[in-house]
Amino acid sequence: MAAKRKPRPKASGLAPSATAGAGKSGGGAAAKASGAKVIPPAVANRMARRIALATGVPSVLGMSAFVVSYLLVSRNIYDVPPVLTLAVSGGLFLLGVLGLSYGVLSASWEDAAGSLLGFEQIGVNISRVRASIRAMRQGSNAPG
Repeated sequence: MAAKRKPRPKASGLAPSATAGAGKSGGGAAAKASGAKVIPPAVANRMARRIALATGVPSVLGMSAFVVSYLLVSRNIYDVPPVLTLAVSGGLFLLGVLGLSYGVLSASWEDAAGSLLGFEQIGVNISRVRASIRAMRQGSNAPG
């Protein structure tokens, strides 16, 4: 038998400072009235582009490692050990998974675009995520 849980107040995954411009670029009155925080389209597109590059390139290279290994072995150019093929492709796929986090955390969450690589945004965005998690925990520990 499952224990009953208290309903928790809904909280956004983004800190209030991260969505300061959300109402300006298409959040709409309905989103403001319900208290929902919407990612502005410009920010979502910026994140999607970075994720596509940071995940897509290593993933394609990870798949091509199998093809290159096959071609080298089948044409007797070089005898590639299977463990080497597995390690290279696995490392590239892992890099692709890390690219997901990099794509989200390196994108500027403000209306203004950041730099090309976005390294300066990573620390800012991690602190925003931590503040949001802290606020959600404090909200769930509140009496009521």
